[in-house]
Amino acid sequence: MFDELPIVTIDPSDDSRAYRTALGRFATGIALVTALTGEGLMGITVNSFASVSLDPALVLWSPDKNSSRHDRFVGAAKFAVHVLASEQKWICDRFVRSKSDFSEIEYAENEHGVPLIKSSLAVFECERVATHDAGDHTIILGQVYRAFERPGDALVFANGGFTGLQALERTSL
Repeated sequence: MFDELPIVTIDPSDDSRAYRTALGRFATGIALVTALTGEGLMGITVNSFASVSLDPALVLWSPDKNSSRHDRFVGAAKFAVHVLASEQKWICDRFVRSKSDFSEIEYAENEHGVPLIKSSLAVFECERVATHDAGDHTIILGQVYRAFERPGDALVFANGGFTGLQALERTSL
C-alpha cells in the first residue's frame, strides 16, 4: 500500500526507539501535574494529558509505572493539571529532574493543598475518579471541578524537541 512512499515500516516489538520516533511526529502539549502526596508537594512533567468528556468534565493523563512518582500520583485523590506556556520550558525541565523543587515558581495551594502554578496557560483542578492499567503506564481519570485559563503560546513537544505553538485566534466552526 505504501510501497511508493518514503515510509519506514516499524515493528514496535522489534524497534522501540523507531516506534518512539514515529510517535514523536504527533505534536503534544506539555503539562505539569501537581498533587499533595504523603511526601509533600509533588510535580511531574507529562505529555499524556487529554480531554475525555465535557459533561461531566473529565480529563486523563498517564504516568509511567517505572517512575518513582507513579504510586504517589495514582494514590492522590486530588491533583491539578497545568498547561505550560512556551516560556515555561524551565518549569518542564525542573520537574523532569526533581519531583518536589517548587523554588522560584510562583504558586498557591488550593483548599486541598494541591499546588497551582500561577503563570500556567490553563489549570484544571481535578478529583481522581478512576485508574486503569495500560501496559507500562496507568491511566488516571479525573473529574474537573474548577479550571482557569489565560492567553498565550503553548509549549509543545514534537520530533524529539520542544517548541512554542503560537496562539491562534478563536473562530467558530
